[in-house]
Amino acid sequence: MFISRSPEETAELGETWGRAARHGWVIALHGDLGAGKTQLVKGLARGLDIPEHVHSPTFALVNEYSGGRLSLYHLDLYRLETQAQIIGAGLESYLFEPDGVTVVEWAERWFGGPPPAQPMNLTAPRLPSPSPHAKRGERAGERGAPELMGSKPESPARAYSSPSATAGFLRRVWIETLTVSERQITYEDFGA
Repeated sequence: MFISRSPEETAELGETWGRAARHGWVIALHGDLGAGKTQLVKGLARGLDIPEHVHSPTFALVNEYSGGRLSLYHLDLYRLETQAQIIGAGLESYLFEPDGVTVVEWAERWFGGPPPAQPMNLTAPRLPSPSPHAKRGERAGERGAPELMGSKPESPARAYSSPSATAGFLRRVWIETLTVSERQITYEDFGA
């Protein structure tokens, strides 16, 4: 757990994580509007030596940043409500074996709800891999995975219970607003 007393401290924590980040990391961010999720991502980008200005991908769903030590994929699931919509938007490839580091705002849309009372062994369901000819962002049904279209996704508790379906390194982060300037940032690492 970390207490941030300013947006700059939140960005500094992200920068520290960016310096330690490795290929394939997924960082799942949970927190209300204005809690500091994008501020944390800005610091993460600095730690990855990404020269571009980072901004929220709310209306684009994903922003891709390259030119740093690793590529950064910044997803915002705020406008998507179900795992089926995330799969339909073609975003699951960013969540499994990303070619760089993926950060997901509003991660509860994919990973489930509040922080666990005790650490859990979270793993991710394996989804069909896109064909080698598919482009990132194509719909699942257009990539040769028609069984995903219109299918009901598993519940998060069941979907993340199989140890054989691990997604690699996952850091789940909960940002809670304590005061106007203070944030409590709680995080757990899985698959390290």
